[in-house]
Amino acid sequence: MNDLYSRHRQVLPDWLALYYDEPIEITHGEGRHVWDSAGNKYLDFFGGILTTMTAHALPEVTKAVSEQAGRIIHSSTLYLNRPMVELAERIAQVSGIPDARVFFTTSGTEANDTALLLATAHRRSNTVLAMRNSYHGRSFSTVGITGNRSWSPTSLSPLQTHYVHGAVRGRGPFAGLDDRAFTDACVADLRDILGHIRPPAALIAEPIQGVGGFTSPPDGLYAAFREVLDEHGVLWIADEVQTGWGRTGEHFWGWQAHARSGPPDLVTFAKGIGNGMSIGGVIARAEIMNCLDANSISTFGGTQITMAAGLANLTYLLEHDLQGNARRVGGLLIERLRAVAAQLPGVREVRGRGLMIGIELTRPGTDEADPRAASTVLEAARAGGLLIGKGGGHDTSALRIAPPLSLTVAEAEEGAAILEQALRSAY
Repeated sequence: MNDLYSRHRQVLPDWLALYYDEPIEITHGEGRHVWDSAGNKYLDFFGGILTTMTAHALPEVTKAVSEQAGRIIHSSTLYLNRPMVELAERIAQVSGIPDARVFFTTSGTEANDTALLLATAHRRSNTVLAMRNSYHGRSFSTVGITGNRSWSPTSLSPLQTHYVHGAVRGRGPFAGLDDRAFTDACVADLRDILGHIRPPAALIAEPIQGVGGFTSPPDGLYAAFREVLDEHGVLWIADEVQTGWGRTGEHFWGWQAHARSGPPDLVTFAKGIGNGMSIGGVIARAEIMNCLDANSISTFGGTQITMAAGLANLTYLLEHDLQGNARRVGGLLIERLRAVAAQLPGVREVRGRGLMIGIELTRPGTDEADPRAASTVLEAARAGGLLIGKGGGHDTSALRIAPPLSLTVAEAEEGAAILEQALRSAY
C-alpha cells in the first residue's frame, strides 16, 4: 500500500485529497460492505460520496452493464440511443416538472455547469444567486458560484454571484429565530439583494447542502423564495446531485420539502442514479432546455453503458421502495445517534433526513468548530470497520453519513455502535 501511495503522490496533484493518515485502497464491495487491499472489511456509510446509492455490486446493475458492454458501449449523442431515451423517459416521469426534457452529462459538476448555461442563456443575464455554504462542483463556472471557501480555489468567474442567507438553520445572524421568523428574515434578505443588483438569471440551491455538512433550511423556505423569484422572472435551479432519488426518505426529491410554490424550473442530478457509473444531468421545462441557439452535443453524456446502469438502478430503487427504507432505517439511525450525542459535550447537533445524516462537532464548552475531532472520529471509525465522510463550512465541522439506501436495521445498529465508540474516543 505504501508503494501505491508513493506512486499516487508522484503522478497526481497535491490538492487531490485522500482520507486517513494511512490511505486505503478499496478493491471490491458487496451490498453495504467494501474491502481494502489488506483484506480489511468495512461497513460503508459514505458510498463513494453518496454515489453507490443502492448497493455495491448490485446484481441487476452489473448484469445490465455486462450485457450492454457486449453489444455496444458508446456512440455519442449524434446517433439515436435507446437506453438514453428509456432512462430520460423514466426520469421525466418522476421529475415533477411539466413538459420535462432531460440532458445527460458525466458528472454533477457538468450538470450544474449546463444548468447555469441554460439559465443565463434563457434569461440573457450572467448574474446568479447562490446560497452561503454551498457547493456545486469543480469546473470554472461552478467554483465561481460555490459559497464555501474551502472548495473555492479562485475568485475569478464568468458569472456575477450574490449569496443569500437561509441554507444553514443553526448558525448565522438569523439562527436564534424560530422557523417562521427565520424564513421571513431570509425572504427579506432576498428581496433586499434583488433591489440592489441587475436582474439575475437564477437562484441555484441544494435542498440539503452536501459538502457544507448536510445543513438545510426550514421546510418551505425555497417555496417562499420562489414566490419572490417569480415576481422578477428569476429561475430556480434545484441542485439534487446529493439529495435526489429518495435519499431523504420523506421525499423523492429534496425540493419537495419546498413544493408549495411548484417545482423548480431546472433540476440537476448525478451521483446515486448511476450507482457508481458516471451519470449526471439536467431536467428542465422544454422552453428552457430548448433555448440554446447554437450546436451543443455530448460525447460521453448518455453513453449506452452508463444509461443501461442508470435504468437498471432506478428500476431497482423504485421496485424495492428504497425511499421508504431510507425513511424507516434512517429515522432509527438518526434517533440512535441523537441518543449518543446527548451524552457527549462535543456534539453540537445531529441533523438530516433519511439516510443523509450530519453530526456537527464543536470544542466542548464552546460553539467553535472542531476539525481536529472530526479527523479523530474519521480515523477511529475506520479502525472500527466503518467508513464515513466529513464536511462543513468556515465555522462548522461535520461528519457525513450516507449509506446505500438498502441499509438494513442490523447494519444501522452496527454502524451506530462503531460510530459511538469513535465519537467517545474524541471526547
